[in-house]
Amino acid sequence: MKMIFRYMGKYIKPIMFGMFLKLCATVAELMIPYVLEYLIDEIVPLEDVAQIILWGGIMIFVAFLCWQFNKNANHCAVKNAHNVSYDARKDLFDKTMHLSGAQFDAFGLPSLTSRMTSDSYNVQSFTQSFQTLCVRAPIMLVGGIIVTMTMDPVLSGILCVMLPLLAVVVVTVSRRGIPLYHKVQERLDDVVRIMRENITGIRVVKALCRMDYESDRFHQYNDKMTAADVKASTVMAIPGPFMQICLNTGLSLVVYVGALRVNSGVMKPGVILAFLTYFNLILQSVMSINRIFMMISRASASANRIDLVLQSEVDQKVLPVEETDAPEAHDAYIVFKHVNFKYPHNMLSVEGKRKEDAATADVQEDDGFLGGEQGQCLYDIDFRLKKGESLGIIGPTGCGKTTIVNLLMRFYDVEDGGVYIDGRDVRTYQIDELRSKFGVVFQNDQIFQDTLRNNISFGRDVNDEQIHAATVDAMAAEFIDSLEDGLDHMADIKGANLSGGQKQRVLISRSLAANPDILILDDSSSALDYKTDAALRKAIFENHSNSTTIMVAQRVSSIMNMTHIMVIDEGHYIGYGTHEELLKTCPVYKEIYNVQMGAIAG
Repeated sequence: MKMIFRYMGKYIKPIMFGMFLKLCATVAELMIPYVLEYLIDEIVPLEDVAQIILWGGIMIFVAFLCWQFNKNANHCAVKNAHNVSYDARKDLFDKTMHLSGAQFDAFGLPSLTSRMTSDSYNVQSFTQSFQTLCVRAPIMLVGGIIVTMTMDPVLSGILCVMLPLLAVVVVTVSRRGIPLYHKVQERLDDVVRIMRENITGIRVVKALCRMDYESDRFHQYNDKMTAADVKASTVMAIPGPFMQICLNTGLSLVVYVGALRVNSGVMKPGVILAFLTYFNLILQSVMSINRIFMMISRASASANRIDLVLQSEVDQKVLPVEETDAPEAHDAYIVFKHVNFKYPHNMLSVEGKRKEDAATADVQEDDGFLGGEQGQCLYDIDFRLKKGESLGIIGPTGCGKTTIVNLLMRFYDVEDGGVYIDGRDVRTYQIDELRSKFGVVFQNDQIFQDTLRNNISFGRDVNDEQIHAATVDAMAAEFIDSLEDGLDHMADIKGANLSGGQKQRVLISRSLAANPDILILDDSSSALDYKTDAALRKAIFENHSNSTTIMVAQRVSSIMNMTHIMVIDEGHYIGYGTHEELLKTCPVYKEIYNVQMGAIAG
């Protein structure tokens, strides 16, 4: 809850103003039964019509004030709650953008999604209710007791006997609610994951006629979430019936005792009528307090989940240059110096405990930050590239090719050894300074729902001339020029209205547009035909010769003209050299070459 109050602190003045309005509305509401009692017991017996009309008008005026105060207080509460949730959601998004690869994997994409959606909504709902119910209910409770005590202490004693019983039940149940609602949010993470998988992979699901299978799988996770939600809601609903019993019992006792006191002449009839109204208001305020505790339980669980991300410490700190050893080869631009690395396997979550079921473990495997090679390792990777040279990396799926890219861009940090760019350990660069050197196309890279122009420029200081040159080099200009609106053509989410080859050419255009110092193409031409692929590589080598290029590929033809070629297998590099050298010294490379080039020739 500290997280919520931390964000509310920014809007303390408007929140206090809204709560003051709610206080005024509650006081006005408390006055109405009191005025009614005075009207019945003191004014009506006088049979003075003018006085009756006057005090009736006073009741109407007080009711009008109550309505006005409530309307404005609720408006303030809604506005303030939206401001608080907006700030929390913004900070959560910004923090997510700066999580390291390991932190992102630990939280998981579905969990981060639900924290930014349902969890932030729970925070917003609580913030709004805090400014209304949390003012009205306690004041109505305390104020009602005080007023009833002044009217008739005996009847008020009936109420005072019941309140401690209600308080014990509410507090006891609420203490169980927070962990239960935390479990609900964890189950929701699983539901979000299944929904995301099926929505993004709907074509595969339909193509293989697995709609019923995926529906059953979704229902399993949905049933688990529903069961957890039902359990939490059932526990938190326990005080409700108990309060109703207390309310009805108390009202019955008030009527019975009040009737006896009226008959004995100790109390006037108006008092019992006002007391019944106050008793109802007080018991309703107690039920509202129960609702507050329910919202606190849910909001506390959600706030803790959000704050866990917000308070996560930066695990990739920038090191002073003097604390790192520079590579021996000073003329090398990129250096991997005896690098060892292993992704966390069966990763412990950031909450400090293992995920409780296989479903959540799947989240971490399916939602890896980049490359999906969780558990794969790199062993003693050692190579050097000069400025303007190129490196092709080839090997079987999951052997660690993408991991080299991840380490170079510092999405993860090495365990042993070092990665250097321009004579400096990558850990000595500010993150923005480091990554501004790169133009990159990842596996399964992202086309955003925006124009092709904005997808290529991507908010960088890139002019139309650079964009056009990049599309020409990426072999994308031809199909873009054929579109009626050209670069202003709107791409659908994930580029659904573009072919695979068109998407890859747009992505390559994005990587080339800023003329990067280092160009990384991670299996970025797999959807291109051999002729287009060859023309693309020729344009890159001719027009971007100053860029140091690293290309991860499955095709020998894509990398055979690179300055250096590295063959990776199970985290080890088993061959390094030029195309001609590897044909002589690396049997695995020669086999790949013979199979692929023979197939092409055939």
